[in-house]
Amino acid sequence: MARIVECIPNFSEGRDAQKVQQILDVISAVPGVKLLDHSMNADHNRSVVTFIGEPEKVLEAAFAACSKAAKLINMEQHHGEHPRIGATDVIPFVPISEVTMADCVEMAKKLGERIGTELQIPVYLYEEAATRPERRDLAYIRKGQYEALKAELGEKPEREPDFGPAHMHPSAGATVVGARMPLVAFNINLGTSDISIAKRIAKLIRARDGGYMFVKAMGVNLDERHIAQVSINMINFRKTSLYRVFETVKMEAERYGVPVVGSEIIG
Repeated sequence: MARIVECIPNFSEGRDAQKVQQILDVISAVPGVKLLDHSMNADHNRSVVTFIGEPEKVLEAAFAACSKAAKLINMEQHHGEHPRIGATDVIPFVPISEVTMADCVEMAKKLGERIGTELQIPVYLYEEAATRPERRDLAYIRKGQYEALKAELGEKPEREPDFGPAHMHPSAGATVVGARMPLVAFNINLGTSDISIAKRIAKLIRARDGGYMFVKAMGVNLDERHIAQVSINMINFRKTSLYRVFETVKMEAERYGVPVVGSEIIG
């Protein structure tokens, strides 16, 4: 069987389709890489791309995409509902076939070093590739988002990157690279514009606040649609099911007299 790795980079651009297409084009241009999916969200101002291939080809495509994004996206002008620290915000590698997690960790390190050296973008390793226990958690690295990291990088030792300079790239910010098992990005839309309801429900269901294990969640605004959303990462959907989480969100929303008006899986 072929050795297959999945890569799901997230880019801080969800409103300019031409810019996103340029990023997709450099990924598709790498022989042996197959683009599986991409989605744009204007409220999040973020795009999620999924592609697969042999490890070396995937590495090449991931670097090309990060390089292109650094030229196209200016974080000084970026605004969106989703937490972010860079033009290419996060690049996870996922083992699919004949590839181990250790292989993906090595890929993350190799890519991180190249991004830091050639693009002069600070890089943080996360999840299975993390060099510090606290950096396994993406939320820890992105605490305060782009603005806080820009102010603290070079000033606070805990903000020191794993690769690259100890200062933000002037337009592309910073990037997080890592290795993890498959997760499901699951969004549930509420029939209200009151984000406080979405935030309270997110706090109730997420693991760190005593909710379901293997669930991360936050409440966000979808301004264009005038609704609030519970944005969820299902870290292990085999141990905590989407159905259970969906029904809990639905039940909690009903307590506020709010219906669930839709849901989606990203990636």
